[in-house]
Amino acid sequence: MSNPSLVDARLAELGLELPAVAAPVAAYVPAVVTGSWVHTSGQLPFVGGELPATGKVSSSGDPGTVSPEEAHELAARAALNAVAAVKDAVGDLDRVVRIVKVVGFVASAPDFTGQPAVINGASELLGRIFGDAGVHARSAVGVAVLPLDSPVEVELVAEFR
Repeated sequence: MSNPSLVDARLAELGLELPAVAAPVAAYVPAVVTGSWVHTSGQLPFVGGELPATGKVSSSGDPGTVSPEEAHELAARAALNAVAAVKDAVGDLDRVVRIVKVVGFVASAPDFTGQPAVINGASELLGRIFGDAGVHARSAVGVAVLPLDSPVEVELVAEFR
């Protein structure tokens, strides 16, 4: 019987379970390994194969929009899906030396400028999972629309051994 990995134990401690890797919605793969790097494709915040919310992120409270707080949670979910893609690519999350870079996209209403706070959901989750190895460089980008009308999309680059 093998021992559970330290990162898997940390996930359990946080009450998190890695989902199955989402099937691509177009012509790409969820992650690519090259050398000691794994690059994930952009991950949407799927839960059980469905998006829990769709639409633009806005502070307005208008119907059909997603609040920044909900988008923050969705960004964390997208990051968890990216971690699942990393594990699928490298086999054991204890092999991850560092999360190097995160790029987060936020489908934003025209007047919304809080993209960094939204993508903090992803960054904070990675820090809780990987500790100091989860501290990374990052971009948070506002865009007009994302695939399937998702409010957020997150991709990451990790170094592993």
